[in-house]
Amino acid sequence: MTDLLYSETEDDLRAAVRSLVAARGDTAALAARAEAGSPYDPRLWASLAAEMGAAGLLVPEKLGGQGASHREAAVVLEELGRGVVAAPYLTSSVVATQALLSLDTDTDTEAVATLLAELAEGRRTAVLAVPLSAAPDGPLPEGAGRVTGVADAATADVLLVLRADGLYAVEAAQAVVEPLTPLDLTRPLAAVTAGEGGRRLADAAAGAAAVRSGLLAGAGLLASEQLGIAEWCLEETVRHTGERHQFNRPVGSFQALKHRMAQLWLEVVSARAAARAAADALATGSPEAALSVAVAQAYCSRVAVHAAEECVQLHGGIGMTWEHPAHLYLKRAKADEIALGTPGRHKEALAALVDLQAP
Repeated sequence: MTDLLYSETEDDLRAAVRSLVAARGDTAALAARAEAGSPYDPRLWASLAAEMGAAGLLVPEKLGGQGASHREAAVVLEELGRGVVAAPYLTSSVVATQALLSLDTDTDTEAVATLLAELAEGRRTAVLAVPLSAAPDGPLPEGAGRVTGVADAATADVLLVLRADGLYAVEAAQAVVEPLTPLDLTRPLAAVTAGEGGRRLADAAAGAAAVRSGLLAGAGLLASEQLGIAEWCLEETVRHTGERHQFNRPVGSFQALKHRMAQLWLEVVSARAAARAAADALATGSPEAALSVAVAQAYCSRVAVHAAEECVQLHGGIGMTWEHPAHLYLKRAKADEIALGTPGRHKEALAALVDLQAP
């Protein structure tokens, strides 16, 4: 039977990441950096990726990683979502890393192994040159054309580019990267033109399969980030409504608000089960991984947005000002809702997987 409870190791990892985010993840400073167009904190990323070793959780020990699984990476993303941290963890340490791990290393063992070791040590970051909105079962860009909406490309060291003849690793300095203005300023987007250079890692079929594997892992673990967003929004809303008084009573004691928060709690608990199921299916290589990921994304995306909207509303609109971090969570939740496939796209995939005709 699948065990969705957190293990002792996962609890220890959670505590370490939460402590790091609490010490370094200043949301006021994040908002200021995001406004200036540079949301990343290099010191936080160095501590998370290199010192803590979180960047190499999915990489086997023989390749320089931690030899952990998607369950542990999901815990990291849950805490990064809770702290609305600006870091290329999802794009580099999960999506790009999973794509590289899916390659047949016999094609170019040295190139793939070297890049994986560099990513695991936090010395470099890599991103797939696909739009953030790309779904695991959706169309993939091919060729040397301009690809828009690539997350974290502006700060990546390596771009994994899928072309008609295979998957290539292209140094960012060899590509043209044009920063764009995203809704979520904590996850920068860019338009990428990779040209014709780079080192070939796999043929076209293997490269496309690797990219889809990376997108599937990213979609599954994105649910854990969305869970973290929803958890913070619920906890912050409960705290605020317990402290704010009206008519000499905490506003959280009013029945209408209690019902809204109780409903949200039920949604968050269900989202946790869905996100954990997706992470476990990916970790164990379950044949139903695609099914679990589709369920998690179809549900967790909506829960994160609902929780962020309730957080803003039950704070009396304060979340619409820069003085409170609620707006960062709402924008992250809305951006995540269309990342790696919309809820509607995942519902269509789910219908096809269980052989039900979609409406």
